[in-house]
Amino acid sequence: MSRFRKVFAAALVMAATAGAAEAGRLGLGREALPEEVAAWDIDIRPDGQGLPPGKGSVKEGEALFLEKCAACHGEFGEGAARWPVLAGGFGSLKSAAPEKTIGSFWPYASTTFDYIRRAMPFGQAQTLTDDEVYALVAFLLSMNDVVKDDFVLSRDNFTSVKLPNEAAFYLDDRETAEKHFWRKDPCMTACKDKVEITGRARVIDVTPDDKDKSMKVE
Repeated sequence: MSRFRKVFAAALVMAATAGAAEAGRLGLGREALPEEVAAWDIDIRPDGQGLPPGKGSVKEGEALFLEKCAACHGEFGEGAARWPVLAGGFGSLKSAAPEKTIGSFWPYASTTFDYIRRAMPFGQAQTLTDDEVYALVAFLLSMNDVVKDDFVLSRDNFTSVKLPNEAAFYLDDRETAEKHFWRKDPCMTACKDKVEITGRARVIDVTPDDKDKSMKVE
């Protein structure tokens, strides 16, 4: 069971217990039914835990994408108007205008599946079948040159898919990397005589410029 599921289940138990007590006093509330809990418990882990049965091909996903997604994300995932770009952006993360797409930035294919299944299409969340979600993910992987055009994505082969930027993500290491400058006695009250705003981002222009070699872009 994932950490999210454990926390969610514990919260439901606490809510149900409190609800039962209140129900006896106020006549309100009831314990959540198993099917109601299952309807919320739909998170997908990078190791594939939580994936439903199903499959979908790149070709099927393309048709679905054009019908349900292209109005916002463009026919090729390039983004329409100010809607998110989903494909491309390779090698752009260190530039002044990085494109954080599925292929250039996202670490796991499970993030794509989880988000589409949970929140897309915009305004019609959770209307897609599991096979349709597999197909859409397959198409987006293809658009990012992760899989070939004849690829069929399923629960069985899902974890074999590796996104290009996975290795660039790492666990939060502040406990070791930053601990040397942590203060043992942090100031909690009256730390400064006054607080003064000396500049605003839109005025001082903090956006790095590719031509400015003196500014290192992370």
